[in-house]
Formats: sequence, C-alpha cells, structure tokens
Amino acid sequence: MAAAAAALRHLALGARLAPHGRNAGAPLQRLQQRRGLRLSAPAAIQVTVRDALNQALDEELERDERVFLLGEEVAQYDGAYKISRGLWKKYGDKRIIDTPISEMGFAGIAVGAAMAGLRPVCEFMTFNFSMQAIDQVINSAAKSCYMSAGSISVPIVFRGPNGAAAGVAAQHSQCFAAWYGHCPGLKVVSPWSSEDAKGLLKASIRDDNPVVMLESELLYGVPFEMSEQAQSKDFVVPIGKAKIERQGTHVTLVAHSRPVGHCMEAATVLSKEGVECEVINLRTIRPMDIETVEASVVKTNHLVTVEGGWPQFGVGAEICARIMEGPAFNYLDAPAVRVTGADVPMPYAKILEDNSLPQVKDIVFAVKKALNI
Repeated sequence: MAAAAAALRHLALGARLAPHGRNAGAPLQRLQQRRGLRLSAPAAIQVTVRDALNQALDEELERDERVFLLGEEVAQYDGAYKISRGLWKKYGDKRIIDTPISEMGFAGIAVGAAMAGLRPVCEFMTFNFSMQAIDQVINSAAKSCYMSAGSISVPIVFRGPNGAAAGVAAQHSQCFAAWYGHCPGLKVVSPWSSEDAKGLLKASIRDDNPVVMLESELLYGVPFEMSEQAQSKDFVVPIGKAKIERQGTHVTLVAHSRPVGHCMEAATVLSKEGVECEVINLRTIRPMDIETVEASVVKTNHLVTVEGGWPQFGVGAEICARIMEGPAFNYLDAPAVRVTGADVPMPYAKILEDNSLPQVKDIVFAVKKALNI
C-alpha cells in the first residue's frame, strides 16, 4: 500500500510540473514508463443501434445541406421507431419531411430529388412496404446510371427495418436481402452492431449510387460498445467490406444482421466443447466481400452460412455457390451447410415463429454436422 501511495504521489507531482502545450503530457508519460505503468485506452461507450442511426443522420444532415430525410411519421412524431428523434426540431420541415402513406409516391419523389442533385434518405416503416415502391427502387433508382451511360447518378438511401420482428406475421416479417441483392445497380448493406449501423449509414449517404440499408427492428434497442474511433463524425464503414467478429480455426460462420449475434452466442457455446468458430459479419450483401470468406475457409476448411431469410436463392446459397466456384472450394473438408429461415410464410403464433427462424441451437447443430461430430 505504501509503495502504491508513493507512486500516486509521484504521478500527481508529474502532472503538476508538466508544461502546457503540445508536449504537456510527456514528463508524465516518461515517469509512467519508468515505473512500468501504462495508460489504458479510453473505454468504449454503450450505444444502442437506434441512437447510432440517429447520430449518423444528424451528422450527415449537418455536414451536407443536400441531405434530407422523408418518410411516414419521420418528422413531428420522431419516427415510428424514434430513429429520427429530435431531427425535425433541429432541421425543420424542409429537411425532415412527413409523407402520406404512399410508398410509391414518396419513393418516386426521393428518386427524382436524387437525380436533381440532392441526397435523400427515404425511410420505409418496414421493408415489406417497399414492395409498393419496388418499381421506383429497381427500375428508376438502380438502372438509371447504366441506362444514361453514367450521366445520371442517383445518390439515394432506402432504409428501414427488414426481416422478422415479433408477432407481426407473414406480411411484415420477410427478409429482402436476397431480393435487392439480386439487382445490379444497387448497393445493399445490412448492419448488426451500433458501429455497423452508424458507419454504414454515413457511407451510404455519401455514396453516389442508390443504397438499400436493411436494418433490424429487434436490434434497435440493443446496446453495443462503440469505440472512440466510431464516435468521430468522420467515421464510416466501407461498403463492400466484411468484418471478422471472432477469430477461429475449426469452422467459418458467415451471417448478416441479427443472426451475427446468434453466431457469436453459438461460438461461445461451441468453444466450451473445444470447437473454435470464426464468425464473419458480412455487413454488405452487394457487393459481397467473398474474399474475406474465402480466406477464412482456407484456414478453417469448413463453412456454415446463417440468415433469417428463406432458403431458396438466398444469401447463403450465393455464398456457397461463390465458394464452390472459387479457389477456396479445394480447401473444404466437408460440404458447406446453410442455416436459414423456414421455407414458409411467417406464422403468427409465437412458438411457430420461433421455430421458423434460426436459433442458436440450430447453428450449433449445423456446425457439428459440418465437422461430423
């Protein structure tokens, strides 16, 4: 105790004697180094996905006066999920625009505004409603740059909750990752964590191409650690780059959005049994970072894909096909395994809903199947 107290007194003395200016902390740092002490990195803060999206919108609205948000209840009501909380009061009616319940109408307005040089963020209350506007998203936004030989760019973001929520049945529960990922001319991103959400939204707004951002309603209230770097107004997550969330050597787990969390939980369970899973968070559906997946498969020799969408023509099917067609196929020691949502419209009853979506136990079972254990 006496030695510790003496060390603290020396540190305090160093702080008092330290000069001001650029090298103000140098004497203190030298004293700490002599005594074998190290300053820990600034602690990451806990931020919900909802607040991360709100921060991204606020920072981009402030940064670029061409950016505006439109959608149902985004202004005076602060958004159906409170993503736009406080933005209408700060930026007013011209930048935060409430629309009628007419997805085809306000999506068309947003596409036209983008063609005219603005940078709209078009919020769908749920991506299930984007089917009302799919002609605007696909035929107008995605194809105009190509059909105009590059003379018309459409810098627009279509964003909102995607996939299953809770107890909202078949018409409000489907995943559109494969739908929009199928279409050339679009970029499609799908965040999991708060850093993903903030960084991908900022990158999408700054991109000169139409971007579909598929969020998860069930993640909005979930807090994640956000690093000091991610708290910066200059922080962006590059579109088209996956992230390895957990290193492993026995099997590669690839997922996007909420299933990434399920993969992390499954990896924790399996590690207790001696199986080390490498978990890849895709972040972007199109363009897909298949190189990161290939490098992981070369290391682990096994692949399991996880998604909440339907199995036929899904994201997992595309990953498996790309691996089979590429150099990593020769490193597989067993067939790849897909974990997907059930091939049925989403049931309303909770027990049926739970059994229609991938659970941690399903991922554990798939890993053991791939490893033949």
